Amino acid sequence: MYLKYIGEAQETKNDYEYYRLLQKFSAFLKDGHTNAWFPKEIQDNVFISDFGNYKIVVDNFEGKAIITKVNWSKRKEIQIGTEITRVNELTTQEHIDKNVLPYISTSTKHLLEDLSISNMLEGYVGAAFDLELKAPSGEMRTIKLVHSKTKEKDLYPATDKEKLLEFKWLTENIAYVAFNSFSDWDIMDLFDNKLSEIHKAKRLIIDLRKNSGGEGNIARELFKYLTSDTILYGSKSQSRLHIPTFKAWGAWTKATDTLKNVWQKQAYLTYHDQYYYNFPYESYSTVNLDISRIEIPTVILIGHGTASAAEDFLIYTSNQENIIKIGEPTFGSTGQPFSFELPNGGTGRVCTKKDTYPDGKEFVGYGIQPDITVKKTLTDYLDAKDPALEKAIEYLKTK
Repeated sequence: MYLKYIGEAQETKNDYEYYRLLQKFSAFLKDGHTNAWFPKEIQDNVFISDFGNYKIVVDNFEGKAIITKVNWSKRKEIQIGTEITRVNELTTQEHIDKNVLPYISTSTKHLLEDLSISNMLEGYVGAAFDLELKAPSGEMRTIKLVHSKTKEKDLYPATDKEKLLEFKWLTENIAYVAFNSFSDWDIMDLFDNKLSEIHKAKRLIIDLRKNSGGEGNIARELFKYLTSDTILYGSKSQSRLHIPTFKAWGAWTKATDTLKNVWQKQAYLTYHDQYYYNFPYESYSTVNLDISRIEIPTVILIGHGTASAAEDFLIYTSNQENIIKIGEPTFGSTGQPFSFELPNGGTGRVCTKKDTYPDGKEFVGYGIQPDITVKKTLTDYLDAKDPALEKAIEYLKTK
């Protein structure tokens, strides 16, 4: 594939086409931590939802491309819940398969579907889209949109600015805490400020659905408050190990030669690019941690946006009998990416580490699965309902 793309790269007409080719190339690794990003001067002219007088946000509901937000001035012209059924004379799925899917780097089928729909109208400034729309009433219409900066800021329906941590009481006994990112250590101070309130709760809901990750150490430090265990078990990691001499020996090694011979086994696996270095596994002791623990019936809300360090957080909770997960499978990708510069100011990264549960159970490529699956339907969205949160409250009232 690399050799094939060397030729195609030389045929690209400009930097935008070149970077699109790099995105398509990196997508073949099917990994959420392997990406190529445009230089800023290109990125500033690439739009997903801006079309001059229109701003349109599209999301995946039951495999359909649904308009979930528009700029305020167009709220009566384009109904929320409208489906995009055709794009430039192709069915929506045909357009996605041809022009969107090949450029998306992810390891899970559910994220591939989500991202292919939310990014289906991405394009460089001036790119035109002839759309066929189906309103919730069934009425059909067409509209032509051309990418350019939308100056109108307000969206309908309006959304609150996302906070690093959110806290509220859902009932007299059930507290709700949202950890929306593990990328900023300020979340520890925010959590500490609410700790006395949280200690009053009899039941707890932790929301990780908007948490795309950050630092694994932050995830671990927060989890320490949620268990009385003296040892915490996080993910286990491995990375491909390449020693050229072993690869040379492996060219002449048969599978039968590896029986009871460690060197022959390493040579054989190295030749087939399947030899991995297993990092020494380290559990974390909390014996000397002088904090007051919160060990009560707890639900963690998870979804497709729960990723990376947020998935590390979930690994720690996997052996806690008082904690269950409700929602949808997670992002399914974590690991340490190697980042590097690309021509004219772009950046790229490639994942270097494979993480699993402590017992070797895999979640990369699948997502961490909920104990109780609850999917949000289009009807739920239109009615401003949160079925996963409702299910969590219902569950905790029985505990």
